[in-house]
Amino acid sequence: MQETLATSTLLSVPSRSSISMQDKFSTAGQTSSAGPQPSRPSIIPPHNKSKGWNSGTKVHRMRRIIAEDPEWSLSTVPLLTELCIQHIVKNFHNNPILKQLLPEHQQKVLNHLSPALPLAVTANLIDDENYWRRCCEQRWPVCHVARHGGSWKRLFFERHLENLIKQFIPSTTDPAVILDLLPLCGNYVRGLRVDQFLPPVRLPPQPRSGELSDSGSEVEMEEPATDHYQLCDLVAGLSHLEELDLVYGVKDCGMNFEWNLFLFTYRDCHSLAATIKACHTLKIFRLTRSKVDDDKARILIRSLLDHPALEELDLSHNLIGDRGARAAAKLLSHSHLRVLNLANNQVRAPGAQSLAHALAHNTSLISLNLRLNCIEDEGGQALAHALQTNRCLTTLHLGGNELSEPTATLLSQVLAVNTTLTSINLSCNHIGLDGGKQLLEGMLENKTLLEFDLRLSDVAQESEYLIGQALCANREAARQRTLNPGHFMSPIIAKGPENLAG
Repeated sequence: MQETLATSTLLSVPSRSSISMQDKFSTAGQTSSAGPQPSRPSIIPPHNKSKGWNSGTKVHRMRRIIAEDPEWSLSTVPLLTELCIQHIVKNFHNNPILKQLLPEHQQKVLNHLSPALPLAVTANLIDDENYWRRCCEQRWPVCHVARHGGSWKRLFFERHLENLIKQFIPSTTDPAVILDLLPLCGNYVRGLRVDQFLPPVRLPPQPRSGELSDSGSEVEMEEPATDHYQLCDLVAGLSHLEELDLVYGVKDCGMNFEWNLFLFTYRDCHSLAATIKACHTLKIFRLTRSKVDDDKARILIRSLLDHPALEELDLSHNLIGDRGARAAAKLLSHSHLRVLNLANNQVRAPGAQSLAHALAHNTSLISLNLRLNCIEDEGGQALAHALQTNRCLTTLHLGGNELSEPTATLLSQVLAVNTTLTSINLSCNHIGLDGGKQLLEGMLENKTLLEFDLRLSDVAQESEYLIGQALCANREAARQRTLNPGHFMSPIIAKGPENLAG
């Protein structure tokens, strides 16, 4: 059978010798017809050993395709979803598509978006905290997100708005620069901390003929208009504003320093008073280092009477005296204030007595700071009498007020009966040796005070040590109450109302 197949194959395929002879005859015929031709050496191809009848199939299988891109590979071709995501990211500015995507695709888009996109595109569309964190860290090297409720988006918009206010120049900057941002940030801003308000730019007057010397030194500058940016329109658009911390001053003024740069004018005061009165969501208001005197303090406090939400008022580091303190005392009776800070002002004994009278009947204030005033013993004794009946104050700071032994004697009586105070600061006073002994007697009967600052108050070292031991015992008892609240429950509560009848 194999011999028959081989024979038929040979018969069907012409031999190499017959093919070569035919080529010779055809070549000779062409030569004779075309005329004499120069002789050429005959090239006889070498004899190749046949690889078999299926060699053509193997060559076809081994053929390779060489692409124009040497780095091209079928394994690197991106998926269609990846191409779509790249297109969305590239054209997000003109065609923001996010909410229509699946959650995993949304995250991929957010991870590749640029932090430099316009706020008009991203403000009300993107809520992802990682994106806003990248925006914050790219713009500010130091970010304290805890001060902004732990929200990076809130941090970005609050600091962005604060920077715009700090750089605003009245009569020069267009107010629309700030107001146009309200539709974008109004729902996210909860607090504003602005420590700079720039005054208007002063321009030299036009010199009149005959009045200008050669050096020009006789030209005087016009009286500056010191009114600053008015917050009324801005605050009205922030429906969730809870904290307002302001300082009317200029930073980095250098050789251009003038006291007028730090002037809180009456026009500023009236405008700010109307602003905080209209902001019914405001809980914390701070106005520090702004030269607020009695008259301006009274204007501001008058606008805060019966405020529905105010809990903290900080007017420290100003020029407030007794009249301003009396206004603050009136506020204690017409608000739900919990924290009052009048540190580093000019409050004396009459102002402290007004505060003491209000404190005796107050049921909401938990912290009072009168540090670095001058209330002396007359004011200190008035406050001590009020604390004998007050049942809400927990923190009292009277450091640096020229207090001495008479105040310490009354405070020792307060310590014996008061059960709400947890922190008292009497540092930088003149308590003296006898005053320290009086305070020690009161501390031996007190079970709730946890902090008592007597630094630089001329108290004997032995009294300080024993007071410290009493404080340690109170702290340990407070810790045990926190760990085992049921163990320290009163017998009546533990027994239960259902068993009282029996």
